[in-house]
Amino acid sequence: MKQKATVQGRSMVFNVLFVVLNIIGLAAVVIGSQKAFKDYFMLFNFIGYVLIGVSAAGLFVFRGRLMMANVARGFVGALFIVSGLVKANDPIGFAYKLEEYFEDGALAYRIKELFGAPGFSLEWLIPYALGLSIAICIVEILLGILLIIGGKIKWVAHLSLLMMLFFTFLTWHTASCDGHKKFKDHDTYVASSEMGMAKIAEAKLNKKVKIVSKTSTEIVIEEWKTPQCVTDCGCFGDAMKGSVGRSLTPLESLWKDIVLLYLVVWIFLAQWLIEPNTKTQNVKYLFSSVVLLSLLSVVFNWYFLVGFGMFLIIAALWILRAGGYFLGNYFGSFSIVTIACIAMVSYVLMYEPLKDYRPFAEGKNLEWQMHDGYAGKFENTHKLRNKRTGELETYSEKEYGNNADLWDEKQYAYVKMTTVEIEPSRLPTINDQFNPYLSRKDLNEVEVNLEMVKKIIEKDPENSEVNLRKAIVKEKRIVLVTARNLNDANWKNIAEIKSIYASCKKDGIPFLLLTSSSRAKINAFRKKNNFNVPVFLNDETGLKAIARSNPSMMVIEKGIVKGKFPHRSIPSYEWLKKNTFKK
Repeated sequence: MKQKATVQGRSMVFNVLFVVLNIIGLAAVVIGSQKAFKDYFMLFNFIGYVLIGVSAAGLFVFRGRLMMANVARGFVGALFIVSGLVKANDPIGFAYKLEEYFEDGALAYRIKELFGAPGFSLEWLIPYALGLSIAICIVEILLGILLIIGGKIKWVAHLSLLMMLFFTFLTWHTASCDGHKKFKDHDTYVASSEMGMAKIAEAKLNKKVKIVSKTSTEIVIEEWKTPQCVTDCGCFGDAMKGSVGRSLTPLESLWKDIVLLYLVVWIFLAQWLIEPNTKTQNVKYLFSSVVLLSLLSVVFNWYFLVGFGMFLIIAALWILRAGGYFLGNYFGSFSIVTIACIAMVSYVLMYEPLKDYRPFAEGKNLEWQMHDGYAGKFENTHKLRNKRTGELETYSEKEYGNNADLWDEKQYAYVKMTTVEIEPSRLPTINDQFNPYLSRKDLNEVEVNLEMVKKIIEKDPENSEVNLRKAIVKEKRIVLVTARNLNDANWKNIAEIKSIYASCKKDGIPFLLLTSSSRAKINAFRKKNNFNVPVFLNDETGLKAIARSNPSMMVIEKGIVKGKFPHRSIPSYEWLKKNTFKK
């Protein structure tokens, strides 16, 4: 008779020891691979891989796979829940990141390169980016819940492995992308279009551009392009940048996924041994989940994560007991978690993220964030060849500058200078993507009469452009309405917006509309809605960073965001005076 697998295996003491050594070995490999520990790379990796190898062998010999898998379930499950919730908090932002990957020169170039398929493209997925974003968020949360409660482990193990293989490939692509590399690409153009005609002409003059095929309607062009590298994988959306000050670097994101993939492999290898949780196991996993979710909530400075995460776990367990014939199973757990996640996603899509991690969140100081960047620190080293010994010698900038003997061409041959980055530069949190401007020739009467515009023109009458970037954060109080695209925006509450504009005008409070739409669309919008509001242009990417709602309203006082309102929650002017202007 086959012996039933237990957590202790052949020895509780040895298997606990092997699990601890395995985790320590994994940590050593990760630490040794980071830039800060490059001098100890060999030492950390040797220790790490030895510990992983010995402990893994011990876990198999002493039948400790189940124990290791259970530890992995708790850690991976909690991280899946938090990662999914953080992305579900801002599915539109995650969709923007997916769109970056779907661009032809981004992720698709790897397929073109690896499989020799220059015509391959992922751009057809761009219209489905939001749907994919929502699906990925919910699946990630579901897998996390099922890992913790021990439901449908075989399915969960396979799906988790597939998901981590995909994410690891994605972060490997991000970490290893070389923006200077060239790859062969095929693009299809309408033969009679302006671009198509231009490419035909270019192919005649440039040997690197070739016509692959041509019909009466279409033309396929082959040319060499540089990859479009994505510098931030978006693993935790804007949450990490907004909470700890920066996102994970591409290399850190890759190692994070490698660790998760490694742990998921243990779950996959033990899937036949894992059974649904007992009551005692549920208590243990609930306790460990509270601890892990609480720690992650501290990292992301958002305690909703532990609250909603525990609600989902308890709801999944409750339905197992109280769901009756139809829902008292893992289908019921799946259903209740899915419904709760859909409700959360639906709310943030209709309004704004529950937790705003972006630079324009309520309470943020915009002026300070415009100037919080700094230049990096670099050190030059000089490499010379000693003509007497023939050896290459390296000297610092100070050593080279202070030692005249090194300049003697009879003794040394100068080889090259290398610049080493000691401390990386940091761009300001709010960069030039927030840059409201308008050409002087496009200013109409309401825009010219704004005091801030008058001051800018008086200060620099020769400038052909009026830029409000600095002026906005200096105003005592200003109301901004942002609309990425005037035609696509939801203007059901435009009557309230117009009323606020009229009251602001009466009280001498500047009121602006920022958009990326063309001047023709702006004029059409004004005429259609009888709304001659001051309108300035801004880059669409910058408007996306300000608000997900289209349109949205923001109140700023001396550079500090005092209130943000999606188009479904535009308040009255009296409400603003009582609740926002006095804050």
